[in-house]
Amino acid sequence: MKKIIALLVAVFVGGGAFAAVDSALVGRAEDYLNGVTGLTGDFVQTSNGKSEQGTFSMYRPGRVRLDYKKLPIQLISDGSDLYFFDRSLDQITTVPLTSTPAGILVRKNINLQNADIVVSDTAQTDQTFSLTMHLRDQEGVGNMTVVFDQKPVKLKSWTVVDATGNRTDVAFKNLKTKTDFGKNYFQIQRHKTVSTSGGDAYYD
Repeated sequence: MKKIIALLVAVFVGGGAFAAVDSALVGRAEDYLNGVTGLTGDFVQTSNGKSEQGTFSMYRPGRVRLDYKKLPIQLISDGSDLYFFDRSLDQITTVPLTSTPAGILVRKNINLQNADIVVSDTAQTDQTFSLTMHLRDQEGVGNMTVVFDQKPVKLKSWTVVDATGNRTDVAFKNLKTKTDFGKNYFQIQRHKTVSTSGGDAYYD
């Protein structure tokens, strides 16, 4: 289980190499992400030849939740930190959301052209376009590539390659707009609700 937690942390903590960047594609991604308040749907995560399925929810600013169907694990961000909750051990691993590339997707104001996240590459096909990004000054840690559908623009998947070259793909399905999440939906539920109030300038 510790290996699974380490892998999931790697999914959210990334970096990368430099290549060509199309500012028009970066702008399209920014416009889409800034126009999204809440999403929910399904995901399939593939790594090392193994696949896991689950449900995905996002509510800007700062909230993310992934529930795995066959793993006793939740990933939840409350707007301040990202929590990896292993229900089988009742154990929580915490990572600051501001230290993760995934965190930029749920900031209040998403600016991919002037931020602590560097977009190092863009690409497109007839059906999709993608942005590869890494944390500024952490090029050697790994990278994260976010893929969007072209028409209409919609989040399709993301891929993380960590510093050792391990690749994790997360593909989204059945995404739809949702904003009426319950009051404690983005908080860890144990025997009682764990309050994780807080936040910072990126997510408030």
